[in-house]
Parts: sequence; structure tokens; C-alpha cells
Amino acid sequence: TGSRATGVVCAARGGGSAPLVVIAGPPAAGKGTQCDKIKETFGYVHISTGDILRDNVKRGTELGLKAKGFMDSGGLVPSELIVDLVKDRLMQPDIKEKGCLLDGFPRAPDQAQAMVDAGLKVDKFLLIQVPDEMLVERGCGRRLDPETGDIYHLKFKPPPAEIMDRLVHRSDDQEEAIRVRLGNYHSQIDGILPFFKEVVVKIDGTSKPDEVFGLVSKGLEGL
Repeated sequence: TGSRATGVVCAARGGGSAPLVVIAGPPAAGKGTQCDKIKETFGYVHISTGDILRDNVKRGTELGLKAKGFMDSGGLVPSELIVDLVKDRLMQPDIKEKGCLLDGFPRAPDQAQAMVDAGLKVDKFLLIQVPDEMLVERGCGRRLDPETGDIYHLKFKPPPAEIMDRLVHRSDDQEEAIRVRLGNYHSQIDGILPFFKEVVVKIDGTSKPDEVFGLVSKGLEGL
């Protein structure tokens, strides 16, 4: 079925003309901002597996009902099923026409393997890299204003002095929690990258968003 699957995916992506780009990066690396800029500039359809899952469950599709069974019982949706959902989404006309920015998938080595087995060909794998210490500083300095929902940063986006007392330091933004998330991220990404080594573009994410986007654009040249 390998060649058949590849044929299906080529058909799904307009004969291979519309690119499939994956973007990955650690928590607080500014991935969301880059996704917005990529969408705006390159016109790719931005999809995350969470969105695809919710959409299929809501529409009661066959794949959605299967996924719902796992979700309702508190289990994780198996990688093969997620890949089937992604594959189905890649066959929709908007992606055939515009290409796709796949965000947060594959999230683990078994998902990367399932993508390869399904014949999903990734054209570029954008990897945003920021040193852990910098990410810890970015995360630990975040404060939430519970009244407005605004997020400030003690160093990078200081709050007005008069609201300082009511700001909250969320548990997710405590150093220990951030380091656990980073540890999980590194162990997963180290297992994912070997599947895509021919197409990985490493992006230095330490600069300002516009400068980072300059590197992203360069990485996407020629697609």
C-alpha cells in the first residue's frame, strides 16, 4: 500500500505542488507569532491536530466518532488515528490549492513514524530553537491580570505600577513547571528529527519576531 498511499497524498496535494510545512518549537519560543506571519505572507492553511479533532468530533464523522470514543474514556487518541485525520484534512480543496502549515504535529516519534508509514511527505520542517535559560526567563516573568485577562512580562512588557498588586503568577509559569515541559519537549523532538533530517531548517528564535520571520522566510524559499 506504500505506493498507493503516496499516490493518494500526491493527489491530495495537487500533484505535489502545494507544500506541506511542519513547524515545531519549545514552549514560549514564539511559534504562534511565526504561524500568524507565515499564514499572512505565504497563504498556507494553518492546521493543528486539536482543531482537526474538534472539527471531526463536532461533525460526527467516522474518524471523529472513533476519536471521541478514546477521548470520552479519558484515553489518548492513537497516533494512527491522528495521522488518518491529518491525511483526510490534507485532501480538502483549500489545502490542495494553498498548501499547509502543520502546527504541533508530529508531537512524538510514533506519530512521525506513522506519518512516514502513511506516505505523508513533508517539504520543510521548521524548527525554532531557543536556549532553555532564555525560555525559563521568558516564562517565569509572565504575569496575568485576572481582571482583564492581559498578560504582562516583568522585564519585556512591564505592567503599569497601579495594577502590580493584583497580578497573578500562574503555576504554569513557575520555573519548575517550565523546566518539566522543556524536558518533555526535548526528549520528544530528539526522537522526531531523524525522520525529517533531509528537510529540517533550524531557526534561531532568540531575536525579535520580525528578525526570526526573516529566517523563516529564507527557509521556505523555493517551495
